[in-house]
Parts: sequence; structure tokens; C-alpha cells
Amino acid sequence: MRYEKKIKLKTEDVQDFVRAAERCDFDVDVFYNRVIVDAKSILGVLGLDLSRILTVRYAEKDHRFEQVLQKYCVA
Repeated sequence: MRYEKKIKLKTEDVQDFVRAAERCDFDVDVFYNRVIVDAKSILGVLGLDLSRILTVRYAEKDHRFEQVLQKYCVA
């Protein structure tokens, strides 16, 4: 099963978001349009257009990760 959340990040939020993703022992991807990056890569996430609403897709439920995601959710 895959889970998805829509988020909006500011540059200063990226480090907190990436740290939370790094604690997950499953894949976490961030994407918009056709651009997909590993959420555990700070350079990858910073390379995204942060003015857009991003989609986070992950494979398993993780309470701590979802708490961090909730701070950035838009929908």
C-alpha cells in the first residue's frame, strides 16, 4: 500500500522534513509533475520548485514521520 500527502515547504523547512524522512526505513519520494526525488536527499528536495504544492509518497505508516508531514500538509 502507498500513502500520499500534499505538502508545501519553505526553504527553512527542508532540513526538518529530510531528517524525518531519513528516520524511515522505507522509501519516501517527493514529486510534482514528472519530477521525482528521494525525500532523504536534502539537495534533491532543495532542487525542487518549492513554490509548488508537492506530493509525498511513502510505502508504510510511521507515526513520527506523519507528525512532521502534518506541519506541512495543505490538503
